[in-house]
Amino acid sequence: MRLGHEVIRDYIRRLADKPGVYRMLDQKGDVLYVGKARSLRKRVASYAKPVGHSARIARMISATASMMFLTTETETEALLLEQNLIKQLKPRFNVLLRDDKSFPSILLTGDHPFPRIAKHRGLRKEKGRYFGPFAGAGAVNRTINQLQKAFLLRTCSEPMFESRTRPCLLHQIRRCSAPCVGLIGEAEYGALVEDAALFLSGKSTRVQEALAREMGEAAAAMEFERAAALRDRIRALTAVQASQGVNPEGVEEADVVALWQEGGHASVQVFFIRANQNWGNRAYFPRAGAGIDAGEILEAFLGQFYGNKTPARAILLSHPPDNADLLAEALSAQLGRRVEIAVPQRGEKARLVEQAARNAREALARRMAESASQAALLDGVAEAFGLEGPPERIEVYDNSHIMGAHAVGAMIVAGPEGFVKSQYRKFNIKGTDLTPGDDFGMMREVLTRRFARLAREEGEGKGETWPDLVLIDGGPGQVAAARAALEELGIEDVAIVGVAKGVDRDAGKEEFHRPGRPPMALGHRDPVLYFVQRLRDEAHRFAIGAHRAKRAAQTRATPLDEVPGVGAARKRALLAHFGSAKAVARAGLADLKAAPGISDALAEAIHGFFHGER
Repeated sequence: MRLGHEVIRDYIRRLADKPGVYRMLDQKGDVLYVGKARSLRKRVASYAKPVGHSARIARMISATASMMFLTTETETEALLLEQNLIKQLKPRFNVLLRDDKSFPSILLTGDHPFPRIAKHRGLRKEKGRYFGPFAGAGAVNRTINQLQKAFLLRTCSEPMFESRTRPCLLHQIRRCSAPCVGLIGEAEYGALVEDAALFLSGKSTRVQEALAREMGEAAAAMEFERAAALRDRIRALTAVQASQGVNPEGVEEADVVALWQEGGHASVQVFFIRANQNWGNRAYFPRAGAGIDAGEILEAFLGQFYGNKTPARAILLSHPPDNADLLAEALSAQLGRRVEIAVPQRGEKARLVEQAARNAREALARRMAESASQAALLDGVAEAFGLEGPPERIEVYDNSHIMGAHAVGAMIVAGPEGFVKSQYRKFNIKGTDLTPGDDFGMMREVLTRRFARLAREEGEGKGETWPDLVLIDGGPGQVAAARAALEELGIEDVAIVGVAKGVDRDAGKEEFHRPGRPPMALGHRDPVLYFVQRLRDEAHRFAIGAHRAKRAAQTRATPLDEVPGVGAARKRALLAHFGSAKAVARAGLADLKAAPGISDALAEAIHGFFHGER
């Protein structure tokens, strides 16, 4: 098969002089690179030249066996399509943003006389006012905690609010004004909501001045208990401001993005400035090899980062990105108003970028130190278990159940960069022929499902998701079950090691079991032993969490879930009206017809379901 320049040259004469997206593929059909172009013909022609390329681009060209093309109407459309394909296909030679989670916000609901304050993540479908993004769930939780103290807003769900007959504990500890039982009127509660919205919008000084004035008036009137409550609210607002760190006076809304490169690695630090307040920061480590300049990295990062996030009105950068005008146009279209992309050189904005760059540098230094330590540990694992080389991917498996009930299997993944949580998987045990509590059968089922799918997806070519080492939480029986599962699939070249508690099941006395070999142990102070213990403990933690979630979901299930025609909304209405599923089952036909939202036909269906008339 021909490769490289000759293959690329054949496409040039058949390409249109239009914008679009191109894909470069290797001999197996895997995508090597996704790129955009204002003119597909001119861009592809640049790859057909045998010289003048960086080492990275030269390697990519030499591996190219075929190409795919898609034309677009505009270059902006090509940019958006390029970033979508990069996220989906994860090409080896592209800059790739690995962590693409959305950020949480604070929501003040708008569809209730007494709005609640809540943490929100994802699409903004619910009616209300949103404030954010915050850098993480911890920052949101801390802020909501303090806002409860400051404004006494409710956080309970609608069914809980409707069903209360007396104040809950949050009212007792002065974190809620108890509108559910009428201890505060709608107008007075609405004023608290507006104060909270003002504070979250950056008008904190006005709110604190008003509270200070009320506190002084209460003290002058010798209403010392009310004055003390107002003092506590002021303290809570001060705590929110302190937790948000540096609050720039001259920057109302901006995302501050700074890049630091070193040794073929890159770190990007993002600060979120909203309402003149710093709402936290997040570090990213995009996959970018040596020889990629800062402009290309930032263009790829911004395109992927804002794929599922709302951009700020201003984006302040440490380096000018490639195609800055094109990025600004695409982000403006996404936001529905103008987005400014700038590289500030002086003043408060430049200081914010400098602070973000310093954090990016420090985060990359910590990550590189951790990577060096991780590499040494992986070398130790290879030596201890007789592997050909340090493992690039370790998969650890564990099961969790109670006497066979709510059984789940769990897989965690680790590699040169530590735990890869995006690759974790849980398996609901489905085997109907398993004896309850059969750990060996459960492990056999989990590994069969995992590797059968892996073989279907990757075939004989073992890609990035094929493990070099499989660790099993268990002894020789578990290892034998794992080996049998893989042999049935024709897989014999994956190393399997069982980690079993040793004498008296003490941590530190673990025995390691390998197929066809006697048990072995590692030194009590061996760093590899501690590393394997961490891997096993992480798998155990993940398995128990999955088991508890499954058990909790089944515990919350009610007989109403099985009634035809009763969905989530009608189930809530029935529970709110009757108080429990048992009361619904015992209710007479007339009572069911009187329930809100229940038609006569549905009432008859529910009554028939619980009284044997199905």
